[in-house]
Amino acid sequence: MGFVKTMGRRSLLACLVALGAGSSPIAWAQDKVIVMASTTSTEQSGLFAHLLPAFKRASGIEVRVVALGTGQALDMGRRGDADVLFVHDVAAEEKFVADGFGLARRPVMYNDFVLVGPKANPAGVAGKDIAAALAKLAASKSGFVSRGDKSGTHAAELRYWKVAGIDNPAAKTAALTMDYRECGCGMGPALNIASSSDAYSLSDRGTWLSFKNRGNLTIVLEGDKRLFNPYGVIVVNPAKHPHTKTALAQAFSDWVVSDEGQATIASYKIGGEQLFFPDAKR
Repeated sequence: MGFVKTMGRRSLLACLVALGAGSSPIAWAQDKVIVMASTTSTEQSGLFAHLLPAFKRASGIEVRVVALGTGQALDMGRRGDADVLFVHDVAAEEKFVADGFGLARRPVMYNDFVLVGPKANPAGVAGKDIAAALAKLAASKSGFVSRGDKSGTHAAELRYWKVAGIDNPAAKTAALTMDYRECGCGMGPALNIASSSDAYSLSDRGTWLSFKNRGNLTIVLEGDKRLFNPYGVIVVNPAKHPHTKTALAQAFSDWVVSDEGQATIASYKIGGEQLFFPDAKR
């Protein structure tokens, strides 16, 4: 007993595993844990706090989320630092799979992007055309806060600027007079900066609906079909990274596109408004 008392819990557990206790309930429970690299929008919108407990009840598997921009989440998958990805940049996701890092991309859900800005709307943004709105904003003296973090939202924003005929929104020219700022941060912090400085920003609707510190911000443009925002799930390819927990990750992928997983996504609402819409059967 004296020997056991002098040992720390971690040392004792290590000895038990070394003695063949790896199949014990403690070790088995620890093994039913996967790492998911995902976006700040899914985390900060509150979706995972609603979704993942339901998955754990159904499977016994715990999911530990690392919330990053989609580009960084995909990089985690390339390094083998995650078992599964839940992200929203279709072109980048398809390249990830084509390059052999993921088994397949499966559509899970969608929402849309919204352009938010001060209620006074000094740039005079109106209508439903995101390209026309950004062109007008670029020629104003208003501020715009970009995530600037290679996230799915940032990638979408840059696509919309290009459609508006603007390849580099950060350029200071006679035609581009807006105050364009890249924060290199998640959606929530970007909205906080926009709120505190009465600036415009592009947000996914889920994070916007859950965002509390709106100040004078409101939605100034929505409804353009180009603002469609799909999310997909990808299991990391064990041929690239044999140490990843493929079976457990596949169990999550299968569940999130199942009737139960899709119904759980649809049931997540804030103030009676649905944040994400099932897309697996579309």
